[in-house]
Amino acid sequence: MSFTVSTQTTIGQNVDKIQSMQVFVRVAELSNFTRAAESLGMPKGSVSRLVQQLETRMSARLLHRSTRRVQLTQDGQVFYERCKELLANMDELESMFQSHPSTVSGRLRVDMSVAMARDLVLPRLGEFLNRYPAIEIELSSTDHRVDVVREGFDCVVRVGALKDSGLIARPLGEFTVVNCASPGYLQRYGTPEHPNQLTQHAMVHYEQTLGSRPTGFEYLEGNLLKVVKTGGAVTVNSTETYSSACLAGLGIIQVPLTGARNALASGKLVSILPQFRAPPMPVSLVYPHRLNLSRRAKLFMDWMTDIAHDFIA
Repeated sequence: MSFTVSTQTTIGQNVDKIQSMQVFVRVAELSNFTRAAESLGMPKGSVSRLVQQLETRMSARLLHRSTRRVQLTQDGQVFYERCKELLANMDELESMFQSHPSTVSGRLRVDMSVAMARDLVLPRLGEFLNRYPAIEIELSSTDHRVDVVREGFDCVVRVGALKDSGLIARPLGEFTVVNCASPGYLQRYGTPEHPNQLTQHAMVHYEQTLGSRPTGFEYLEGNLLKVVKTGGAVTVNSTETYSSACLAGLGIIQVPLTGARNALASGKLVSILPQFRAPPMPVSLVYPHRLNLSRRAKLFMDWMTDIAHDFIA
C-alpha cells in the first residue's frame, strides 16, 4: 500500500513538473503571461503560480518581468532550450506507443494566410479531424509573419522567398502569378499592351510593412527579372484588401492565379499582359529546427502536402 501511494505521489509530482515546463515554454515564447494563459486555456493566476513554483524549484530566476513584456534571463534561455528538447522527446516517446494514427492527441498551432485557410484548409479540415479526432487545431491567419519559435507555432505556411532563419522548410509547390485589373478600370484607362505603358497606369501596391517603398510591376524577360515603376495612390498590407482594391477599380494587381481564378471566371477581373508575368511564388511549410518533431505535427504536414497538390498551381 505504501509503495502504491509513493508511486502515485511520484507520478503526480512528475505530471506537475511537465505542466510547469509546458507553461513556462509558452510564456517564454509569447513574452506575456496573459497571452500564454489565453492560449493554454488557463487562468492567468495559475500560469503565474506555476512559473513561480518552477523558479523556486530551480533556485533561479528564469524570467525578467515588466509591465509590458516578459523576457528570458540567461538561465531562463538555457532552461527554455532544454525544456523544448525534453517536451519534444516526450511527444515522440508517447507517439511510439500509439499504434494507430487516430490515437495521436494534442494541440497543434499553425499559421497561414487568410486566403490559404479559407480556400484550401478549412474546406477540407474536417477530413483531417475525422481521421485524427484527438488532435486540436489552433489556426492563426494573418499576413503578418509570425515568429515561429517565439510564438510557439508547430508549423506555418509561407508564400514567397524564404530568408535564412534557422528554420526547416518543406516545399509545397509554386503559385503561378497573373496580372489583373477590373473591367471598370480598363474601360477608364485602357488595356496596356506592354509593361512600358504602365508608367501611365495605377497599381495597387502591397507591402507587409506600410511605409516601405513599393517595388512596382515585376516581370520575367527570359531569366532576367525586370521592374517597371508605376503610378498608384493606394498601398495595402493585407491580401484580402489587395484584391478588394483591384475589384473596386483602384489599379492593377499581381496575384496568385489560385486566388483570382473565380473572379476571372466570373468576369469580375480581367487577365492582362499574359506574356509579362512575375516569377512564380514558392509555397513552403516552415517549422522549427528540433531534434524530434511531434507526430501530430508530422501528420498535419503530410496532410497539407497531399491536399496542396490540388490547390497550388
